[in-house]
Amino acid sequence: MREVPMAPDMAIPALGLGTWRLGESSRERPAEVAALRSAIAMGYRLIDTAEMYGEGGAEEVVGEAVAGALRAGEVQRDALFIVSKVYPHNASRRGTREACERSLARLGLERLDLYLLHWRGSHPIEDTVDAMRELVDAGLVRRWGVSNFDTDDMAGLPGDCAANQVYYSVGERGPEFSLLPWQRARRMPLMAYSPIDQGALAGDKGLQKLAEARGIGAAQLALAWVLQQPGVVAIPKAAREDHLRANLEAAQVQLDEETMAAIDRLHPPPRRKTPLAMI
Repeated sequence: MREVPMAPDMAIPALGLGTWRLGESSRERPAEVAALRSAIAMGYRLIDTAEMYGEGGAEEVVGEAVAGALRAGEVQRDALFIVSKVYPHNASRRGTREACERSLARLGLERLDLYLLHWRGSHPIEDTVDAMRELVDAGLVRRWGVSNFDTDDMAGLPGDCAANQVYYSVGERGPEFSLLPWQRARRMPLMAYSPIDQGALAGDKGLQKLAEARGIGAAQLALAWVLQQPGVVAIPKAAREDHLRANLEAAQVQLDEETMAAIDRLHPPPRRKTPLAMI
């Protein structure tokens, strides 16, 4: 799997697996754990979750799947890149550490590779940053970052912020106007959530026509487009084996200039600054 540089001594897999909506039903949990185990067996190494997803349930699903894969010798812990996020209302100086420790307990891990503030809330950002740095110093977190922060918010953060996770796709190109160039200039990965618009781009007629000519699906084309953007990581959610495999195949697709131009005509890049989209 191709990697995107992050911080002087780290890199993050370009394609990962999102877990939004997992952990919400105890009845679905065995199937969800099995899907994550399959993903790890296929070669997925980046898993993104949050304390918000299923109110900790998604972290428990990830923890169970990772524990099983480690016990079976399918993967080594250092080969995995695990990301979680703190709720804004928990992101005080003291609350951030407590939330991180709860997440680690649910995940069954001693440390996170990346810990993000899920979105900006009422607690002073300086307090959250101080707490994040304390987590790094304590060895509980390797790097910290944010999510759903636009350019102005990013400009107020210190240089050790390692990543920003936002909604970015062929259908939602707003970050290209200023945020993505700002992050590229600082070699800070942009983590794209919902990179195929929660599956909606699979039904895009224009993308379907382009994709058929290249022997792939429209969702694969849309995902390949995101992955071809320099400095961008994609974390689509997938729980079915065919979708997991299709996304991995998309990571191997190289789009030529003609295809990229055709996609620009279907979904033009932004010409002005727009509010950052959120889901």
